Amino acid sequence: MKGLTCFLLCFLLSEAQGFEIPTNGLSEFAEYGDLAELALGKFHVVPGNRRSQRSASGESGEMMEGVDQVTLYSYKVQSTITSRMANTVIQTKVVNHSPEPQDVVFDIQIPKGAFISNFSMTVDGTKFTSSIKEKTVGRALYWQARAKGKTAGLVRSRALDMENFKTEVNIAPGAKVQFELHYQEVKWRNLGSYEHRIHLQPGRLAKHLEVDVQIIEPQGLRFLHVLDTFDGHFDGVPVVVKGQQKAHVAFKPTVAQQRKCPSCSETAVDGELVVMYDVNREQKAGELQLFNGYFVHFFAPESMDPIPKNILFVIDVSGSMWGIKMKQTVEAMKTILDDLRAEDQFSLVDFNHNIRTWRNDLVSATKTQVADAKTYIEKIQPSGGTNINEALLRAIFILNEANNLGLLDPNSVSLIILVSDGDPTVGELQLSKIQKNVKQNIQDNVSLFSLGIGFDVDYDFLKRLSNDNRGMAQRIYGNQDTASQLKKFYNQVSTPLLRNVQFNYPQASVTDVTQNSFPNYFGGSEIVVAGKFNPEKLEQLQGIITATSANVELVLETLAEMDGLEAFLAKDRHADPDFTKKLWAYLTINQLLDERSRAPSAAVKKKITKSILQMSLDHHIVTPLTAMVVENEAGDERMLADAPPQDQSCCSGTLNYGRKVTPNSLPSWVNPLPTPRVPLPAVGPSVIEATPPPHVMRVENDPHFIIYLPKSQQNICFNIDSEPGKILNLVSDPESGIVINGQLISAKKLKDGKLSTYFGKIGFYFQHEDVKVEISTETISLSRGSRVSVLSWSDSARVLNQRVHISVKKEKTVTVTLDQEVSFSVLLHRVWKKHPINVDFLGIYIPPTTKFSPRHTG
Repeated sequence: MKGLTCFLLCFLLSEAQGFEIPTNGLSEFAEYGDLAELALGKFHVVPGNRRSQRSASGESGEMMEGVDQVTLYSYKVQSTITSRMANTVIQTKVVNHSPEPQDVVFDIQIPKGAFISNFSMTVDGTKFTSSIKEKTVGRALYWQARAKGKTAGLVRSRALDMENFKTEVNIAPGAKVQFELHYQEVKWRNLGSYEHRIHLQPGRLAKHLEVDVQIIEPQGLRFLHVLDTFDGHFDGVPVVVKGQQKAHVAFKPTVAQQRKCPSCSETAVDGELVVMYDVNREQKAGELQLFNGYFVHFFAPESMDPIPKNILFVIDVSGSMWGIKMKQTVEAMKTILDDLRAEDQFSLVDFNHNIRTWRNDLVSATKTQVADAKTYIEKIQPSGGTNINEALLRAIFILNEANNLGLLDPNSVSLIILVSDGDPTVGELQLSKIQKNVKQNIQDNVSLFSLGIGFDVDYDFLKRLSNDNRGMAQRIYGNQDTASQLKKFYNQVSTPLLRNVQFNYPQASVTDVTQNSFPNYFGGSEIVVAGKFNPEKLEQLQGIITATSANVELVLETLAEMDGLEAFLAKDRHADPDFTKKLWAYLTINQLLDERSRAPSAAVKKKITKSILQMSLDHHIVTPLTAMVVENEAGDERMLADAPPQDQSCCSGTLNYGRKVTPNSLPSWVNPLPTPRVPLPAVGPSVIEATPPPHVMRVENDPHFIIYLPKSQQNICFNIDSEPGKILNLVSDPESGIVINGQLISAKKLKDGKLSTYFGKIGFYFQHEDVKVEISTETISLSRGSRVSVLSWSDSARVLNQRVHISVKKEKTVTVTLDQEVSFSVLLHRVWKKHPINVDFLGIYIPPTTKFSPRHTG
């Protein structure tokens, strides 16, 4: 590694005339703390000397030098679906033909809600296998190995959504690496069908690319087809073989078929393979399947008259909805209003900092009223702040008043649909208080559904809000078709068929049943209940369902075949004999996670947490309470799924960005030749020993600069002594129109005769976009023209503003990106508020100077 030489330099500072400000961020530094997300499911290759980055995906439009020296030998996906329980294995093999060591990144997107159950890899003969540990135990093992210098690296996965799985290894010349990831999920029926989506993004041509999907459904397959998601490029490539109860889908394009064009070296395999199917239901409303001591009850009645609904649409029309989001929302709402039936009642609440209603009470969905409502929403002009609390309370009041006055059909269903793209900025801002207010005022027969639009919405808050009140939440991003997504979301809840659905299993030998009561059943969906039973004490399993349809009380009975399923599964080698057990575990853990988020007390939450943890360990799956430890056979080289952010740094409390390789963090097979490490002398505040990534410039406390000099291959460290309040020009590039300034603040008092200074504000100005971003230790503000948006450090958020993208990681970092190419990261350093000397301050990370024009200064 390069030596780190520190100098105390005295030089003239460029003091800015004004304090300018920023907005945006997908980081090119791509590694730590989920600040940057590489293209999901792609391989990325970085040469071992770390002086330049090569992307195997060629996303920039150019194939980088030497990219063909790493070969993606095979990319294989195998999925097996047994009675809606899907098990998927992704396996890849990579060979390094380069004369240099290469970093290979395995980055896979998995469906939202899936549980990772296993991961293994073999790196040049060294095999790593996984085990599930309680999160604190897993982290302790990770840090223990790292302290001994034996850590192989990090396996990254999101703690809650589990949508992304990523690991990086360094492989020697001529070496091979194989990755294998297992995950499981339940297929939920939506709009009359099941969808199995497999994300295929190998990032380059693969010598062997294979996808196999086996579907085994004892109820029988009503239909099955593969969607064209590649714009016709692979017409005729998927091969579908469908029987009465089984189907096989094979997708095996040759290297020639993978090419975007006959002479292209880029792959056209970049998207999703989607298999859509449904099962036979005949006249039965339910299907009971039992195997190996577990049962699953599927319930999806059809051919029923829809129940009348009372629906309040609560639409965010704050300034952040301006533009395409509002236009698409209006178009979607017009279509949704046309779908209302004459027996339905509805009204509209639109809100920014003020609350308005189209009608102060519910009205029948006549043609005249629908037309008038459409005219109303067409005239909406987004502006102002976001008062979610008052808007929801107004909608609840309208429904409660109608119910209290006897204006609602007793057989009807009441719904509130909230559409918003941001956090509250006006009125009640405390999210827990908003939840409490809604919960206290909403009646038990009302369901609240939430649709979050964009990157900056607090989706976890919307989920809690909806789960608390018998509904569900969904998120769509700003780069998706808002109109079609909104209509699809509405269609899921627009056809209520049954109310107050209850499941009962009278046999004493039935235990541990998952949720057995549901407020409503919607057409095209499916309710799934699972539980345990004692096969020695049970001769016949009976499920009794009670519910209310449009005008009658229903009692439905389902009987299970005790032996037929076992004989059927025994005939198919692809069938999963543990599907009932896995499905029960999946449903139960998700139910417990939901209950944990709504626990009324710490004691109840602790008890639920213990149950989730035990089930996660018993069934070997990664949940928010567990971590996956990946280690070699000797146990001295270790990785961790869902590891904490690394704290290797130049300055106390900072994060590193980039692909850093330090001698003390690598196993022998990564870097066989030891390199001496040069400690970084502490100048000013205390410094952790480390070698900073060579391609990142950093500005830290007191202000502390580190710059890499490529010709001398050395890192230069220096401090600036200046006065509090002074504004320093950090970057000024007239060609790209980027200006970055930093304003100094001081410590509370002298220490050893010296008053330390820090950055208290960082300002970005993107002149060509007329966008300013100001980041202080308290807030993050974005202004474009006369419009100003203010974000808080207390919540994670994302903001897209044309070419500028801001990503806020709660109480940690703000990443500002221009055109997804030039990224700056600002790190928040919090100190004890009552500290006698220190104050909160900011650090900034600046990309290589090659990202700027030759005319840049600062």
